[in-house]
Amino acid sequence: MSAPVPEWLRAVSTTRLTDPHQINPVLDRQAPPGLHTRLASVLVLFGGAREADPLALGGLPANADVLLTQRATTMRQHGGQVAFPGGAADPGDDGPTGTALREAREETGLEPSGVQPLAVLPEIFVPPSGFDVTPVLAYWETPTTVGIQDTAEVGRVARVPLHTLLEPDNRFQVRHPLGYQGPAFRADGMLVWGFTAGILAALFAVSGWEIPWDLKDVRDLDTALAEFGEGVDDAVAPR
Repeated sequence: MSAPVPEWLRAVSTTRLTDPHQINPVLDRQAPPGLHTRLASVLVLFGGAREADPLALGGLPANADVLLTQRATTMRQHGGQVAFPGGAADPGDDGPTGTALREAREETGLEPSGVQPLAVLPEIFVPPSGFDVTPVLAYWETPTTVGIQDTAEVGRVARVPLHTLLEPDNRFQVRHPLGYQGPAFRADGMLVWGFTAGILAALFAVSGWEIPWDLKDVRDLDTALAEFGEGVDDAVAPR
């Protein structure tokens, strides 16, 4: 029998993702009719105490975190961007969850047996890579040491505190030179935006953990990235 879902993760694992603030275009991305897409999955892995904190919003434990990677700056697409562990499906994978766990192991070295899958979220189309990406929500029941496994693909592996991401001063919107505008987070010396920020923002919106933040704080993406010593390729649509 599988372990029960931690109470503080129940809402994010059972509630349909929504965009109550009307600022999250990631959730509406679907492939154009007739376009051949490739399948991929990402692992949205939350860690922290199993017990909820009765004094915190939504019961969020003080040590709750999410596993993120930062792609190597040398990658042709999405170089330097912060992402969930994940990648393209292989024929031998056991569905989206199998893909997400395999890719996470290859990228970070985590042990899949310590991960409790909670929910498989709807596919989201990601241009320009042409992937239909399935986010797999999970709880890190037995965390293991993680780190960079392939420097050609991953520049950093980090367990980012959820309380840091939820801090209003660390939340704003970014505007891409090509016109994209959507949620962003500043955390642990990284700028989280695009697909990854869209998923996090949607989960936070239904979690019960969210703290009101300034929805009108919109920053140019290139300026925001410059604060972290990064740049943006205007020819690449956001991940």
